[in-house]
Amino acid sequence: MGDVDVVVVGAGPTGLTVACALAARGVRCRVVDRADRFFGGSRADSIQPRTLEVFADLGVLDPILASGDLGTVLRAYRGGEVVWEGRMTEPVAPTPSVPYPNIWLVPQFRTEEILRQRLAELGVRVERSTELVDFTQDADGVAATLVAHGATETVRARYLVGADGGRSTVRKRLGIAFPGETDESTTMLFADARVDGVSRDHGRIWPAGDSMVSVVPLTGTDLFVVTAPTPDNPDEPVGEHLQRQITEASGRDDIAVREVTWHTVWRANTRLAERFRVGRVFLAGDAGHVHPPTGGQGMNTGIQDGYNLGWKLAATLAGAADVLLDSYEPERMAAARAALDISTALLEKHRRGDDDAHVRGPEVHGLTLNYRTGPLSRDERAEPGALRAGDRAPDAPVTVAGRPTRLFDLFHGPQWTLLIFGAEHTPTAATLGDRFGPALRAHTVVRPGVPADEHALVDSDGHARAGYDAHDGTLVLVRPDGYVGLVAHPGSVEQVVEYWTALHGTPRATVGAIAR
Repeated sequence: MGDVDVVVVGAGPTGLTVACALAARGVRCRVVDRADRFFGGSRADSIQPRTLEVFADLGVLDPILASGDLGTVLRAYRGGEVVWEGRMTEPVAPTPSVPYPNIWLVPQFRTEEILRQRLAELGVRVERSTELVDFTQDADGVAATLVAHGATETVRARYLVGADGGRSTVRKRLGIAFPGETDESTTMLFADARVDGVSRDHGRIWPAGDSMVSVVPLTGTDLFVVTAPTPDNPDEPVGEHLQRQITEASGRDDIAVREVTWHTVWRANTRLAERFRVGRVFLAGDAGHVHPPTGGQGMNTGIQDGYNLGWKLAATLAGAADVLLDSYEPERMAAARAALDISTALLEKHRRGDDDAHVRGPEVHGLTLNYRTGPLSRDERAEPGALRAGDRAPDAPVTVAGRPTRLFDLFHGPQWTLLIFGAEHTPTAATLGDRFGPALRAHTVVRPGVPADEHALVDSDGHARAGYDAHDGTLVLVRPDGYVGLVAHPGSVEQVVEYWTALHGTPRATVGAIAR
């Protein structure tokens, strides 16, 4: 296949997200995975609201929604008595700023399948049974040695992304330390299985000594996810162990485990790499951070890594300054630390046996994650508002030329988006739009009934102003990944040009550079 711009090592959710973000921007990439078959287990099945927003931008939201649900009701039993009933998180209605407010449950194998299909639509296919065995790098690129079906190939790329899991070859080759701890005293067996004798209308949890046994329907399949304490005898067949655990914990002899299709032993493993970048090589997902499964943070954090890195690599390949790639590590390392804190706190609740240990609040949703202290965030107001540079840019309904739309629809794509509040600033939006071309789309946001250009965004119900805590004269520059880069009040052409030039060089040099 010859030389490419980026080699992505690992075809899990993180690697697939990086590749989709790159391919959507016309970047030549290869995705390699040493496994000879695609992953077939449920594993990380919780997709958080912020990840749903990412999936909407990647063009996979509809099949993701069609493949999952809000999760089933759970019932905790003691003997035959129900002692607790509820959901891990109670569904809430969408709001103007948060269109996807609930955790969506989809088996991980289906999420990966959907991302692979999208990647194929963009012209890239995952290369299975292809292992990265070595790489070297210099000032201009990376030489990666790949072995596939006994044949060795060296491919030259501008960048390499290690999304190859907790045992990452890329991380080890870079010599990056992976400090943390693995608590062998806290383990659990997870399995996907066909189970007879239980209905699919709710999930079941039974106490088992200091642990628990659960049988929960797996969305979109005829399987159940079964969790149980790990076997004392490593030679005991998994199916027999699960059967015995369920029978003993439930006190029922009518529940039968027919077939186990996938299983794994989870250990309380918490680790964070000391670096996410060395030169032209990057770590993403479990290669850089490993989380307890509590809170559903691991896969979601990895997907956010890939989304953050993808647009920055594409922009840098198109001529942007290296400061964009320099921002990846501080932004995503802080995010990984925050996710680890959430996961660890929830794990401690389980260890203590707290009554609300199964409950998940908004802290797991990813919507409050911010890059306020990151190198790309500039807030140039005398007094920062509720929404600040580095925050997630909220959605809001608006109308354009009488047609209803929403801000997320306008954000979709590889470009930056500029919102200038107030009809009197229409000339500013026009000037910036002309100057930057398709690399930046500038919009004036006006109140209803105010004379304005036909391309202005009419904030009919005031949701845009409320969500952005904006006033006439406020300027908000939104990054391609949906985070606020620059906020200014009063805003000016010069502020945008100064900010942009620091990242991309002079505006004329970037016109059309990141257009599809």
